[in-house]
Amino acid sequence: MSSVPLSPGYRAESLRRARSEEVDVLVVGGGVTGAGAALDAASRGLSVVLVEARDFAAGTSSRSSKLIHGGLRYLEQLDFKLVREALKERGLLVTRLAPHLVRPVKFLLPLQHRVWERGYIGAGVLLYDTLGGARALPRHRHLSRQGALAEAPGLSEHALIGAIQYHDAQVDDARHTMMVARTAAGHGASVLTRVRMTSLLREGGRVRGARVRDTESGEEFEIRARAVLAATGVWSDDMAEAAGIPAPFTVRASKGVHLVVPRAKIDLHTGLILRTEKSVLFVIPWETHWIVGTTDTPWDLDRDHPAASRADVDYILEHVNRVLRTPLTHDDIEGVYAGLRPLLAAKAAETTKLSREHAVARPVPGLSIVAGGKYTTYRVMAKDAVDMAARDLGRPVPPSRTEEEPILGAVGYHSLWERRRALAERAGLAPERVVHLLRRYGSAIQDLLDAIAQRPELGEPIPGAEDYLKAEAVYAVSHEGALHLEDVLTRRTRISIEQAGRGVEAAPVVAGLIAPLLGWDEETRQREVHTYLERVRAERAAQEQPDDEAANASRLAAPDLLPAT
Repeated sequence: MSSVPLSPGYRAESLRRARSEEVDVLVVGGGVTGAGAALDAASRGLSVVLVEARDFAAGTSSRSSKLIHGGLRYLEQLDFKLVREALKERGLLVTRLAPHLVRPVKFLLPLQHRVWERGYIGAGVLLYDTLGGARALPRHRHLSRQGALAEAPGLSEHALIGAIQYHDAQVDDARHTMMVARTAAGHGASVLTRVRMTSLLREGGRVRGARVRDTESGEEFEIRARAVLAATGVWSDDMAEAAGIPAPFTVRASKGVHLVVPRAKIDLHTGLILRTEKSVLFVIPWETHWIVGTTDTPWDLDRDHPAASRADVDYILEHVNRVLRTPLTHDDIEGVYAGLRPLLAAKAAETTKLSREHAVARPVPGLSIVAGGKYTTYRVMAKDAVDMAARDLGRPVPPSRTEEEPILGAVGYHSLWERRRALAERAGLAPERVVHLLRRYGSAIQDLLDAIAQRPELGEPIPGAEDYLKAEAVYAVSHEGALHLEDVLTRRTRISIEQAGRGVEAAPVVAGLIAPLLGWDEETRQREVHTYLERVRAERAAQEQPDDEAANASRLAAPDLLPAT
C-alpha cells in the first residue's frame, strides 16, 4: 500500500476516472463502515469508487463516544456474540491495525450496594476480560472506597462504597475514519467527498451504478458499477426508496449528546462509567478535556444536523453531578456535539432496546445495504457487506484481508514513539507537540515535520487553538481531503469542540492558511468563515432551546454547505 495524499489534484483525477471507468464496487457513504468497505474491497483487488455527500465521518462517525469497546452492558443482555466480536476487534485495533489512533483507557465503575453488586458486576467484568481479544489490555481490579477515591478524588464520598476498574480503548473517530479512507486510496480506491448520489441507475431489474452530483461544481454524471454498496447509516431507508423497493430492514435514529469540559473541572485519574435510568453515562479522558455523555433518545427530525437541546445538556449535568464532589455548571462546558446512532428497528417501543448488531441485505441484484452495528465492529460490517456485494461480480473474489491490513500511519509508529524525544529535538518542537502529532498521524508525522522544515512558520500554534499547529491545517487540505473550513475545524482537528470559543477565533486564521491550496478568492474565504461562525451561533442557540423541535429549528437557521436538493 502506498501513501496517497487526498489533495485537490487527487480529487480532480478521481472525478475523471469515476466519470469514465466502470468499477467493480461503488460504495455510497463515507462514514467508518463505508470507508471500511472501500478498504476491504480495494485490498481484495477490486476497483472501487466511494462517494460521500458531505465529508468523511460527517455524520455518526464523528459524533460517537469515541470508544473502541466490547460493550460491557451487552453482557447483561447476554449478547455474548456481539461482545466477543467487539473485543476481538478492539484487540486488533490496539495492537496491529491502528495503535497510533486507538489506545487503552481505564474506567472506574462505582459500586453502591454491598456484597451482591461486587460479585454480580465483578463476574461480568471477569468475563469481559477473557472474551475475544480482551487480553490485549490489562485485567480489571477491585478497589475499596479508599482506593477508588484515590483514583477519583473528585467523586463524592457518598457516591460509592467501592469500585471496579477495567480497561477499554478510545479513538478519534473522525480521524480514524479519514485514515481508513486514505488507506483505501493507497490500495487504488477513488474516495470522493462532496459527491452526492441523486439516483440509482437501473437496467431491467438490476442496479448498474448511480447518478451523482459534485456539489463543489454542480456537475452531474453517472458512475457505472457492477455492484453498489450502501453504507449510509441513518439514511439507509433512503437507499431502498431510491431503488423503488420495500426497505429490507428499518433503521431508527437515536440521538446521543456529549459535553466537552476542561480536564481541570473534574478531579479524576481515570475514566468513569455510570448507570442512568435511560442509558450509560461515561466520563472519558480526551487529552486536555473530558467527554461526558451520552443520551439515548429517539430522533425523527433533520438527520444532517442533529441538535442538542437544553434538556439534553441538563440531563447529562444532572446525572454526572450526582456523583461529583464539585458539580459542573453550564459555564464549564466548552463543547457540545450530537450524533445519531443507526439502530436496526425491532418490535420495541424504545430505541434503548434496539439491537446494535448489524444486518446486510441484497434487496435487488446489484445493490447491497449494510446498517446497524457499532463503531468498534466497522471492519466486520465492511467485510460482510463486501462479501454480499461480491455476489454481483460474476467471478470469484478473494477473501477479506483487512484483519492483517494496518491503517495508514500504523507501520513504524511504535519505533517512532520510542524515539519521540529525539524526534522532537531534531524537529525543534516541544516533546509534548511530537506526542500530540504521533497520536494523530502515526508514522505519517514525517510529512508534517518535512513541511515545517520547509516552512518554519507552519510549526507555530494556531491562534485561538494553540493545541494545534498551523501545519495541521495545511496538511488537512494537502493530504487529508478537507475541502472546507468546517472540515478542518470540526473533523481533521477538534477545534470546534475543544475551545471555549468553539473555533471562532481560529476560523479566520485557518481559512487564510488553506485558501491558497483550495484556490479561494477573498470572497470565498470570507464566506467560509461566515458559514462556520453562523453554524456555531446556531448550535449555541439550539442548546438554549427547551426541546428537540425548537433546537432543530434553531440549528437549521444556519446556512448549509450542502443544499438539501
